[in-house]
Amino acid sequence: MAARADSWDRLAPRYDAASAPIERRFFAAARAWVAERAVGEVLELAVGTGRTFEHYGPDAAVTATDVSAGMLALARERAARLGLEARFAQADAARLPFGDGEFDSAVMLFSLCGVDDVGAVVAEAARVLRPGGRLLLADHVAAANPLLRAGQHLLEPLAIALHGERFTRRPMREVRALGLEVVESRRTHGGLIEALHARTGSRAG
Repeated sequence: MAARADSWDRLAPRYDAASAPIERRFFAAARAWVAERAVGEVLELAVGTGRTFEHYGPDAAVTATDVSAGMLALARERAARLGLEARFAQADAARLPFGDGEFDSAVMLFSLCGVDDVGAVVAEAARVLRPGGRLLLADHVAAANPLLRAGQHLLEPLAIALHGERFTRRPMREVRALGLEVVESRRTHGGLIEALHARTGSRAG
């Protein structure tokens, strides 16, 4: 955890500027789609610089975590600029400092591509959800388009070596393996971007 946190701390001051073109082209619409579905007590894991904050509705009570203190500092600044009251905690997404069933919604955006164990992180997010709670994810995944997918497989070893990023994961599999109900999902950009809304238990929500 410490080594990865240090890496993100170094990247934090230039992260938004460096990733702005990708954010606009590929990520922003998925962030809005996910945030519109977040209700009640909302936990955002791996919040980064807080780019999703502007999309939450007025009734969302946000708690934000990240492994990086540098990223959390920028997220706090963004929340203050937006007038968003939020709680913040430095935490590894696979070991959250919260009890079972504390949240109505758990959000994770464009970060499962970089964790060591997708299943462990998804299970931890589900653990802190109340019965009927909403698990809301978006990430770049193994593309539906075969040409794009072939390119992902070619580039992935380099991306893993440089910054631990995977291109060919599909978090939908781990969500279903946990027995969560997938309420809705969508794929865009040749299937490269996938957003999903799943829920725990059987209560409608």
